[in-house]
Amino acid sequence: MQQQAEPGGDGAVFGFLTAVDSPLHGLFGGYLVVDALGRPLEFHCTAPVKVSRAQQILYGSTLHGHLHGQQIGGALLGESKASPAIVLTDCDAMLHVRPHTKLPVALVRPLDGESVVAGFTVGESHVTTHADDAADEAAIRDRVARLAEAVDLREPFERIRAAIEEAQRH
Repeated sequence: MQQQAEPGGDGAVFGFLTAVDSPLHGLFGGYLVVDALGRPLEFHCTAPVKVSRAQQILYGSTLHGHLHGQQIGGALLGESKASPAIVLTDCDAMLHVRPHTKLPVALVRPLDGESVVAGFTVGESHVTTHADDAADEAAIRDRVARLAEAVDLREPFERIRAAIEEAQRH
């Protein structure tokens, strides 16, 4: 799915990247690029990735970082034609995509009442930038706050999961 941004808009686009673990099929990755109003511009998903026992043994504790960061996240970002202002994820392991992209990456979590040391709050979400993007946190905060005026930051991840579940049925 590919659409052009509407004329007159500021052209800002935002990426949402997540993973869905299906016990039956394996691990899927999904990437949704939206405009500043939350309308879809691109959607990409991976074929399911099934981890072999040999991979578990050989990669050890680095397996999830490799799968999410390079094999899934890196591949999805590489397919995209858009260059979003930021890539947001709701999956800790997907932060491992940062070494594989020039784009800033941040983790979105629901507010849970716990005090947090790093990051910032936008609406009903807490956002933590990747350590590589900490110096740009103020600019990232501004971009994310602009998006959050139109979109609940957690809602696009629900769309990705629903689209992947729908694809599994067909």
